[in-house]
Amino acid sequence: MALLQIAEPGQSTKPHEHKYAAGIDLGTTNSLIATVRSGVAETLADLEGNHLLPSIVHYAKDGTISVGYSAKIFQCSDAENTISSVKRLMGRGLADVQAIKEFTANQLTASGIGMPAIQIFDEIKNPVEISSEILKVLAERAEKALGVPDGDKLGGVVITVPAYFDDAQRQATKDAAQLAGLNVLRLLNEPTAAAVAYGLDTGNEGIHAIYDLGGGTFDISVLRLEKGVYEVLATGGDSALGGDDFDRAIAGLLVAKANVDAEDRQAYQMAMLKAREVKEALTDSDIIDVHFMNWDGQVNRSDIDELMAPIIDKTLLACRRTIKDAGLKPAEIKEIVMVGGSTRVPLVQEKVGQYFKQEPLTSIDPDRVVAIGAAIQADILIGNKSNDQLLLLDVLPLSLGVETMGGLVEKIIPRNTPIPIARAQEFTTFKDGQTAMAIHVVQGERELVDDCRSLARFELRGIPPMVAGAARIKVTYQVDADGLLNVSALEASSGVQAEIQVKPSYGLTDSQVTEMLKSSIDKAEEDMQQRMLREEQVEASRVVEAVRAALEDNGQALLSEEEFEAIESSLKQLEIIAQGTDIEAIKAAIKVVDTNSQEFASRRMDASIAKALVGSEVDEI
Repeated sequence: MALLQIAEPGQSTKPHEHKYAAGIDLGTTNSLIATVRSGVAETLADLEGNHLLPSIVHYAKDGTISVGYSAKIFQCSDAENTISSVKRLMGRGLADVQAIKEFTANQLTASGIGMPAIQIFDEIKNPVEISSEILKVLAERAEKALGVPDGDKLGGVVITVPAYFDDAQRQATKDAAQLAGLNVLRLLNEPTAAAVAYGLDTGNEGIHAIYDLGGGTFDISVLRLEKGVYEVLATGGDSALGGDDFDRAIAGLLVAKANVDAEDRQAYQMAMLKAREVKEALTDSDIIDVHFMNWDGQVNRSDIDELMAPIIDKTLLACRRTIKDAGLKPAEIKEIVMVGGSTRVPLVQEKVGQYFKQEPLTSIDPDRVVAIGAAIQADILIGNKSNDQLLLLDVLPLSLGVETMGGLVEKIIPRNTPIPIARAQEFTTFKDGQTAMAIHVVQGERELVDDCRSLARFELRGIPPMVAGAARIKVTYQVDADGLLNVSALEASSGVQAEIQVKPSYGLTDSQVTEMLKSSIDKAEEDMQQRMLREEQVEASRVVEAVRAALEDNGQALLSEEEFEAIESSLKQLEIIAQGTDIEAIKAAIKVVDTNSQEFASRRMDASIAKALVGSEVDEI
């Protein structure tokens, strides 16, 4: 009789059945990869012992591609062909990134896929391609460290993204991973990944705020940690704000002191490198000696604090808004967790502590915590389950809706809804005999389509011709755990359907996101008035359409010339009034049409009944 071998949860009965998985923090300034070994999540180092991989790619004329520290040495000597901070370009449009000084005007060009691209010699490289080179190096590092057999690959990875990355930016990240030959198990919001690592490390439950200030992005998330469930209550931030902005401000100071041309690309790159050194040195010192170009002098902490303060204040503004979205007050936050290398700046810790009225926590290495959280989640998703069963509930950063008649937005999934999520709503046709419907997917908080962002359009065709309002079209929005959207439309009686995976051409800019949220609050009353007006205008249009169709059908036969003219006159008056902005006047004009056409409607009903009874016996009826 054969023996049945058993094992503890998370432990394979056969060592070779353990699946290889890793967590990747694809950062603006630096990237890391981590994995779980012997039950412990840890970041992986290269052969020189470096855990951080600078997110820099250099393209040589002979086709050689260097990544990380080997690429960093070319930042000054071959700046035009050395790309850093590529994450700032992911999923964004060319016009959105013209002001980013890491890229010169002659570098940036159109890619043909909506995103900006970079001219490298006689080739065009888009952000997805460049990011894939960073991911390839990280994956190779993990495969060597884990002893993955030759010819095999990692079973899967979890890649972290800023919580405020929109659909386009997330899709671009996924595309980069696919190009690098990686199987993406999930995209995980960076603050949520930090909460996973932090929660397991301390065992603390309650409401936490995750303040994540990286090189190029800022996220603030409010999470409730309870019995293994990490629920995001609200999220906010800025996908184009981070430590790089500190460096640029300090570089500006150095350029001014050295009296060099700010437009000199090589001089600017040297200033950025020196700025990072100055920032890091002043983390532990109050004053330092600096040599830059032809200038020798001293820089003290108060000098750079003055430059960094406005940038930090922007992050606190996002904190205030996000905590309000969660329905909380700063005093209700149990602990504030600091994530990202830029949180090492003393002024950041000081200002965050003042706002939350408590000492922020920095017990876990802020550079590594995101990758560690991603590794823990990857280990679970690949099937190497540990005793810690995690449920992660991320949220949508902005509402998703559909355009209805009159240019109105009907919200299908409100912002801060936990994902994954699927929601459906029924709509109907506007005109008699309508056989197709255009579906316009939008994102934003305002009531009118013009004030929101268009994500995608598609058409549902083959609807059986029916009277207006008879068709039942079910529109379903499905957002997966990565925050990516799929929209489908189904007509109930015929079963015809259409769907689209939303892949917008590029993402929202930081100012657009901020403006969307701010304007939705500032203009709430104005938006409601606009919505009420549009609804009445749509109703007026429907009434005119229906009554005119009836008049054409049998108006001449059932009405006298005076009656016909009275109805026609009220319809023309309604059309004129509906072009105005007086809601009550439109309602009154609709009522006049209704009153004038009541007798006509009654006669049409009688005529229909009489027609139906022709040739029928009383007994049959």
